[in-house]
Amino acid sequence: MAESRNLAARIRRLRRASGMSQSALAGDDLSPSYVSLLEAGKRIPSAEVLRQLAKRLGCAPEHLLDCLEPEREPEDALRAELRYAEIILRNGDPKAALETYLAVCGKASRAGNEDVRLSAEFGAAQALEHDGRLEEAVGRYQELLDQSGAGQTLVPRLAVAVALCRCYREIGDLTHAIDLANGVLEEARRLQLTPTVLGVELLSTLVGLYCERGDLHRAASLARAAIDEAEGVSDRKAMGAAYWNAGVVAHRNGASADALLLLERALAIYADGDDARALARLRNAYASVLMQSGASETSDISTAKSQLLHSAQVLADEGSTVDLAYCETALARACLLEADPHSAQEHARRALDLLGPHHRLETARTLLVLAGAQLHLGEDAVAETSYERAALLLEASQADRQAASAWNDLAEVLELSGRADKALWAYRQSLRCLGQRGYLRPALKGRLAERPR
Repeated sequence: MAESRNLAARIRRLRRASGMSQSALAGDDLSPSYVSLLEAGKRIPSAEVLRQLAKRLGCAPEHLLDCLEPEREPEDALRAELRYAEIILRNGDPKAALETYLAVCGKASRAGNEDVRLSAEFGAAQALEHDGRLEEAVGRYQELLDQSGAGQTLVPRLAVAVALCRCYREIGDLTHAIDLANGVLEEARRLQLTPTVLGVELLSTLVGLYCERGDLHRAASLARAAIDEAEGVSDRKAMGAAYWNAGVVAHRNGASADALLLLERALAIYADGDDARALARLRNAYASVLMQSGASETSDISTAKSQLLHSAQVLADEGSTVDLAYCETALARACLLEADPHSAQEHARRALDLLGPHHRLETARTLLVLAGAQLHLGEDAVAETSYERAALLLEASQADRQAASAWNDLAEVLELSGRADKALWAYRQSLRCLGQRGYLRPALKGRLAERPR
C-alpha cells in the first residue's frame, strides 16, 4: 500500500542519516529481519513500535505516525466511482448500486471530501428506495435532511425533501409528507430561493399528496401555481412534472378530457428527454386515466394496455419494484375491464408480491382491483375481505375519500349478496370517512326503542 511504502522510505532514510545499522535500530525489542521487512514496505508496524523507532532515530513520533494515515483518494477518482454507481442504479440494479455508493461513502469520508460523501449518501438512500426498502430509505433521507441546514445548502435540501415525501407517500403517512413539504417550501420562500426547478418539483409532489388525501380543491389550486412557477423557471422537466400532477388532479375532479390533455403535454415533454423511467411511469398514469375516462371504450382500453405493456418492458430494466407494481396493478385493471378476471387476478397478485408489506396506499388500490376480480370469479367471501382490508389501509394512510369509496364498494357487494345489516355498517363506515357523523342517533336511540311497534 502507498502508506507502507512512504513509511518504509522514511525509516530507511532516517536510519542511514543517523549512521545506524538495521540491527542497531532493532535494539532489544525487535529483530533485524523485522526492520528489514519494514524498510521493504512489507510490514505495517503498530503505533507503539513507531514510537520506539522514532526515539532511536531521534525524530518526533508524529513524523512516522503521519505515514499511517490512509492515502486520500483523488477527487476525480471518487467522482468517477460516484457516476458509476449512478449508472448501475439507472440500469435497474439497486443492490449493486447500494454496495458501490456505500464504498464511495467510506472512501470520501476518509478523504475528507464532504460533497462526494453527501452525494453518495443520497445515492444510497435512492438505491434503498428503488429496492423497496422504504423504512431504511426514510432513515437515510431524514439524516441528510437534518444535516443539510438552510441558506445556500437548501437547494439540495429540496431534492432530499422531494425524495422523503415520496417515501412517506408510499408508506401511507400522507399527513407527515404534507407537513414536511409545506415546511420546506415555506423555508425556501422565506429565503427567496424559489421558484427553482427543485422548488417546482416539490410543489408538484405536494399537489399529488393533497390529491391522495382527497383535498382536491387545495390540490387544484397548487397545480395551477406549479404550472405558473414552471413557466417562470423555463425548465422542460419542471413543466412536465407540473402538467403530470395537474392531469392527475383534473382526473380526480372528474375532468377526464382536461386530464388527458395535460398528461399528453407532459408525455410530449418527457419523450424529448433521457429519463426513460419517468416516461414509463407517466405512461402508466396516462393509461390509468384513459381506462377510467368516459364509458371506457374498447379502443381506449386496448390503447391503455399497449402503453402499459411498453412501460412494463422499460421498468423491468430501469424501474424500481414499486414502479413495476404500479404497472401490474394498472394491467390488472385493464384485464378486469376486458372481462378477463383470471388475468386480472394474476397481475394483482404479482403487484402485491412486488409491493411487500410497506406500501399501504398502492397495496390498498391493488386489493380493490383484486376484489373486483374475485367477485367476477364468484369468490364473494374473499372479495369482501380484500375490500375491507383495502379500506382499512386507506384510512390508515389518511386517504379518506379513497377509503370512503372502498367502504361503499364493499357495502354494495354485501347488499347484493343479501347481507343488509353488514351492508348498512359498511355504508356508515363510508360516511364516517367523508366526515359525516350521526349526531342525532345517540339521543334518539332510547326514545325510538320505547315506541310501540
